Amino acid sequence: MEDHKQTSFTFEIDNFSEKKGLISSPKFSSGGCKWFVNVYPNGYHIDDRMSLHLQVANPESFPLGWKWQASYSFAILNESGKELYRTPESCKLFRAQFTGWGSPKAFTLQKLQDMRFLQNNKLILKVNVKVIQAVDEGVATGTDMLEVRGFKVLYSQLPSVNRLFRKHPDVAVNFKLSNQLVKTTYMNLLLGLIEKLDKPQNNFTEIELSKVHSELIDLTKVGFELDWLKKRLDEVSLEKSGVTDGSRVQELEEHIKNLNLELDTEKVKYATCVAKFASLEETVSDLRVELSKEKEKSATSAAEVLLLEQIVSDLRVELSNEKDKSATPKDLVDGVVHSWEVLDYADITTDENVE
Repeated sequence: MEDHKQTSFTFEIDNFSEKKGLISSPKFSSGGCKWFVNVYPNGYHIDDRMSLHLQVANPESFPLGWKWQASYSFAILNESGKELYRTPESCKLFRAQFTGWGSPKAFTLQKLQDMRFLQNNKLILKVNVKVIQAVDEGVATGTDMLEVRGFKVLYSQLPSVNRLFRKHPDVAVNFKLSNQLVKTTYMNLLLGLIEKLDKPQNNFTEIELSKVHSELIDLTKVGFELDWLKKRLDEVSLEKSGVTDGSRVQELEEHIKNLNLELDTEKVKYATCVAKFASLEETVSDLRVELSKEKEKSATSAAEVLLLEQIVSDLRVELSNEKDKSATPKDLVDGVVHSWEVLDYADITTDENVE
């Protein structure tokens, strides 16, 4: 079942700018397998960007466990058959669990028109396919691994992993760990978490929601960008708590009403405090004026006290001087009295001797 010859297949899409939904090409054969191309004019999970996908047309016709390794590329032609553009060649493994690969974002309609890839509003596409290896024997064990964006995952997980990276291309750009086994473990945890959150919210218990929240935190710590998943978890939590139920809405409205009343009360308290503050400011201002006056009085009293002290000091000096002056007359008087006493005594004695 091997055919190493490249096969080319060309098909046209008229009125391309008017197309909105999926367009599938006619089937063609290459390497013993039938193929077809899916064209998404408005993008495949990416708005406004044409997407091209190569698909295996008859996967059910092969034995269980079949694998096809093929290289392919897409080209845009003009009406003369000249190639105007070709995508880089890709080499992918097709199998029962993943029957299609492609380019998720090729061109916008505006770019197709600006580059004149649409002649008479017709898009002419050519796909080149070369089957490198085909295996149609054996039974799939479910343990075969494939590397996607640096993560090794089971083939059965390929649709989920590719869908994850299409919707969130930056989900693992900051992933911190390099051990492949650990990376696979965390990817499995992430895929399981996404699957859980896609279930109806009624399937969750409070314990399960708490576990999901813890797992989300662990995945964020190792570098996954999961804001979108956290948003989904918040939605599930709200749905689980009955936020959409009328009684819950009424409860929230009542709570908001009570908060508004509390806010009004606090506003009144605030206004009262402002008035008290203004009154206190006025009282303090009056006290400052009175204090200033008292200080002036105190300064005047202090000057008067100093003046009185000076007067007293002067009087003390004057009194001391007066005391010194009064000491001399007293001594003179005492001397005169003594002289008179002596004289009187002498006179008396003389008179007695005469007799």
